[in-house]
Amino acid sequence: MAVLKCVIELGIPDVMEAAGQPMTLAEIAAATTCIPSILFRIMRYLVQRRVFGEQCTDEGPTRYDLTPISRRLVTHAEGSMAAFVLFESSPVMLASWDALSAYARGGSSPPFIAAHGEDVWEYAAKHPPYSKLLEDAMACDARNVAPAILDGCVGMFDGLVTVVDVGGGNGTLLGMLVQACPWIKGINFDLPRVVEGAPECKGIQHVGGDMFTAIPQADAVLLKFVLHDWGDEECVQILRKCKEAIPTDKGKIIIIDTVINEEDRERGFNDVKLMLDMAMMAHTNNGKERTQGEWKAIFDEAGFSRYTVKPIHAVQSIIEVYP
Repeated sequence: MAVLKCVIELGIPDVMEAAGQPMTLAEIAAATTCIPSILFRIMRYLVQRRVFGEQCTDEGPTRYDLTPISRRLVTHAEGSMAAFVLFESSPVMLASWDALSAYARGGSSPPFIAAHGEDVWEYAAKHPPYSKLLEDAMACDARNVAPAILDGCVGMFDGLVTVVDVGGGNGTLLGMLVQACPWIKGINFDLPRVVEGAPECKGIQHVGGDMFTAIPQADAVLLKFVLHDWGDEECVQILRKCKEAIPTDKGKIIIIDTVINEEDRERGFNDVKLMLDMAMMAHTNNGKERTQGEWKAIFDEAGFSRYTVKPIHAVQSIIEVYP
């Protein structure tokens, strides 16, 4: 991760994308003002890891090109994960991993609090640069998951007039959904300091507040990567507030979050889900990725009658929960 952070900060994928063709080491070094000998060692390692491709000929110097992995590191490319990598590899996030072993042995504070003296939300409120990293990372994830939602489950928005995205950040996901489903009136709901900086978007109203206190009324409540940040007790509180916000006859909660299948030992999405579970352990107070049985226990405790789970082509699944 540290080397990926390095190449993003150096702008190497951006330079290669702009060139539109494979580049020599000298060309990349000149474009990024890097020391060639150091750049060579970085590129050699990342070629070995298949992050970059390599074209060797007898007629000229080796040329490097982008692969499906490094295209994800191009800053503004479709499907870019650059902002997410920069967030997870930031000094603030990395510091909490050092406290994980103490936490596993019964340390009194979760790792992030042990490292910084306050939880991630309190820290973000006091440190705007970190808050910006967090918001950019969540917007990055939203841009990647939205096509999977629309491809597999766009019908779930049929008949809905209003949708409130709880913890919607700068409104990236809701904006993409409203664009695809223009009959929806969107409400982007997050902390006041977050929505104050959210850009204007047609069909969306930005509303500040606290999801533990009250949620704006709507036909459906959307929760993307929100509940995995919290322990079971907090999730029940949030879901009960969501239930108060929707009509009992046609209302529903749309949860976009991971569902762990403990019998799945394959790599791929399940591999990422388990990595995210480690991140939740290191970065939140009691957050975690959940199995379907753990989700059901929360829904039952919050007083919901039924739910459905649909996998999509993403690390998250779509869970629809009904009063």
